Amino acid sequence: MNDLYILIAIGLGALFLIWFLFYFIPVGLWFTALVSGVRISLLQLILMRWRKVPPSVIVNSLIAATKAGIPLERDDLEAHFLAGGRVQKVVNSLISADKANMDLNFKTATAIDLAGRDVFEAVQMSVNPKVIDTKKVAAVAKDGIQLIALARVTVRANIRQLVGGAGEETILARVGEGIVSSIGSADSHKQVLENPDSISKVVLKKGLDSGTAFEILSIDIADIDIGKNIGAVLQMDQANADKNIAQAKAEERRAMAVAQEQEMRAKAQEARANVIQAEALIPQAIADAFSKGNLGIMDYYKFQNIQADTKMRDSISDPSNQHLGGGSKDNPKENK
Repeated sequence: MNDLYILIAIGLGALFLIWFLFYFIPVGLWFTALVSGVRISLLQLILMRWRKVPPSVIVNSLIAATKAGIPLERDDLEAHFLAGGRVQKVVNSLISADKANMDLNFKTATAIDLAGRDVFEAVQMSVNPKVIDTKKVAAVAKDGIQLIALARVTVRANIRQLVGGAGEETILARVGEGIVSSIGSADSHKQVLENPDSISKVVLKKGLDSGTAFEILSIDIADIDIGKNIGAVLQMDQANADKNIAQAKAEERRAMAVAQEQEMRAKAQEARANVIQAEALIPQAIADAFSKGNLGIMDYYKFQNIQADTKMRDSISDPSNQHLGGGSKDNPKENK
């Protein structure tokens, strides 16, 4: 029984040893590379394991590149993998670019990949351009009519500027700015509606793709609608503002007039007070004239009669006291 256990343990140890040897010495992968025309030694495959580089990724990438007629070095692929790159994406992009007669070398492809862009997708976009729809762009023509445009931008990747070039957001922002500028320079919104392609021509002439990772092939106006009459709205707002200003100025003038009226009333009251104060001095003046012999008793009576006549005339001339006379206004004889 003990011999049986020993044989089972030896068998399991042998299987583990075989698995361990085949894991660190990938004989099958080496044979596949050999029959595919890729020269790589077993020692290099073992060292890849120790360098934490998956041998299958490097070998399969070398086989694909060799079959496509693209010469690549094992050290370059390992260095790119250790730098955090995607080896298979780079190799696939090189193969696609070569089939499409595009000028793309290994150094440029790895730089694009390490920059965080999908180099394989960029190559595909260069072969098959991409259509980007802009958001609705509102602009106002010189006649004050608002137009709302929707554009479709056809772009393809610019391989040379993928590293450091601006993305789709910049393209859309520049196209929107160009549409606003083009519509704003039109004398009438009718001109834009009659020839919407004039917007595309003006925008394309501005070279909006400079400094970006794309090349603009065409800009097409997909839809254009009429919005608000911004000119009329602005005129109405200006008219309301002018009216409010005029009302404020009129209210200011009214307040000044009321203040001036109050001031005049105060001056009139002051004048009446001065008159009353002066009249209060008359009896004292008369008394002084009597004491000095400058005024006789007859002169005083004449002064009293003059005052009485004056009061009577004032009372007759006052319209509010005419009904007290007992006569008719239309018959002067009755008044007498």
